[in-house]
Amino acid sequence: MPVIHDEGFLKRAIAAGAGEEPADLVLKNVKLFNVIDGSCKETDIAVVGDRIVGSYGSYEGRETLDGEGRVAVPGFIDTHLHVESSLVTPFEFDRCVLPHGVTTAICDPHEISNVLGAEGIRYFLDASLETLLDLKVNLSSCVPATSFETAGACLEIGDLLPFRDHPNVIGLAEFMNFPGVLACDPNVLAKLAAFQDGHIDGHAPLLSGLGLNGYLAAGIRTDHEATSAVEALEKLSKGMTILMREGSVSKDLDALAPILTPDVSAFVALCTDDRNPLDIAEEGHLDSMVRRLVAKGIRPLDAYRAASWSGANAFGLKDRGLIAPGRRADIVLLDDFEDCRVNRVVCGGRLVSDAAFEARGSVAPVGLASVKAQPVAARDFDIPARNDETSVIGVLPGKIITEHLKKRLPATGGKTLPDLEQDVLKVAVVERHGNSGNIGLGFVHGFGMKRGAIASSVGHDSHNICVVGADDASIATAVNRVIAMKGGFAVAESDSVMAELALPVAGLMSLETFETVRRDLETLRTAARSLGCTLEEPFLQVAFLPLPVIPHLKITDHGVFDVDRFELVDQGS
Repeated sequence: MPVIHDEGFLKRAIAAGAGEEPADLVLKNVKLFNVIDGSCKETDIAVVGDRIVGSYGSYEGRETLDGEGRVAVPGFIDTHLHVESSLVTPFEFDRCVLPHGVTTAICDPHEISNVLGAEGIRYFLDASLETLLDLKVNLSSCVPATSFETAGACLEIGDLLPFRDHPNVIGLAEFMNFPGVLACDPNVLAKLAAFQDGHIDGHAPLLSGLGLNGYLAAGIRTDHEATSAVEALEKLSKGMTILMREGSVSKDLDALAPILTPDVSAFVALCTDDRNPLDIAEEGHLDSMVRRLVAKGIRPLDAYRAASWSGANAFGLKDRGLIAPGRRADIVLLDDFEDCRVNRVVCGGRLVSDAAFEARGSVAPVGLASVKAQPVAARDFDIPARNDETSVIGVLPGKIITEHLKKRLPATGGKTLPDLEQDVLKVAVVERHGNSGNIGLGFVHGFGMKRGAIASSVGHDSHNICVVGADDASIATAVNRVIAMKGGFAVAESDSVMAELALPVAGLMSLETFETVRRDLETLRTAARSLGCTLEEPFLQVAFLPLPVIPHLKITDHGVFDVDRFELVDQGS
């Protein structure tokens, strides 16, 4: 819950900072790393309530923590993410990432909003008042993202304004409908106009030149979709803060690391966007990004600045990002500075511990009956034969950008078939909100599967059921299992389900612990590999195939979609 900074609190903070009375908490025997000048000096750090009140001095406290010579850095800020993509509730996300030093997370509840509308935003805002980490919210700007898919909800400006003054709302989330911005769509302009005095988060993959200028003229200030140094540098030159992303699917750190120089590190921040508990367990979170950046030769000052102060400044969080008097007491103690190995975390003045997590409040889950699709049959996935080449979605490992390929595919009995020799599988999107009953059909290259199917109710952005498979029977089995679980992931072969993970909270999140989800993901990954899948993270890769705002070719429940032309592809015979 937000701390009240009344006159009594200020009096205590001033007195403790001046050394006239004990602080609530004092971290002793630590080396304070300053992300402004790069210095690292031994000092006490004094805390009252949720605020740092003293540094570069000696203090007494009602509670003390011996840092044993560890380096103290500011708490990390994940500047853009979707908690839903962690596949766990905000409370399990809290417990999962806070020990990695993430003390502030700026989330866009875009996924749950596409399923439940305002109810989904309200769920996240209620949860944000109970989590230990400071869960900030940007209000979802594009629900649905386009008119070429069937979502579970539609959010207009009137639906968003009631949340604007919530204490944990920052502004407007990633404005992915950049064609709508440039076309001055009235509904788009209404949202942009209402948040001109606040933060508007960007989402403009590959946009450049005069089009980028027009987009930025709308007051948009940040972008996490840059996938090359050239793209990022143009956006930096035009005043955007670049949010360097490293998620479970979208991995841009290697490409963007060269831009993180002393000259621009104050304008580059870090984010994960979409990262699941298995990857967090195996690699880490923002701590992993810092570790890899430093290993690449980036100055520690620039890496740690990007993980803290740069993000705070970009999003108007003026109370954090530094270890300094008057700032929020978000402090990470490191066993190893260059390798960014976290030992202890102080978040909002509280030492993070199992007891602290157990003392949190709770919020009832929502959307437990959001999967309303009817069971399917193998024949529902028949694709008529074509007389010429077929448009095929080309998956690029580690990217959510896809290629628009053209391939000649085999046909028999008037039906177009997958071609395993060319690594071409069927892909389908089954509408699951009970609004249309559509099934969009197409083909995808790049999974490597030789048999079976993978299905997911996580399907950005409208979160219909997306399935990739080598044969119609396996596809139907996987989809029907997802429907029966009220959402989730399923791997199937013929009429058998090989592995599954139930995600009943809006068809997006598990009710289990993040440790249980991690184990289930390991089982799913093993099952997918047994089918021949060559992708490192096949489930989120499936989830991004229906994302019709990311170039170049995608699929929705309406059919195959050409993002560059912003129109459905004619796949007729």
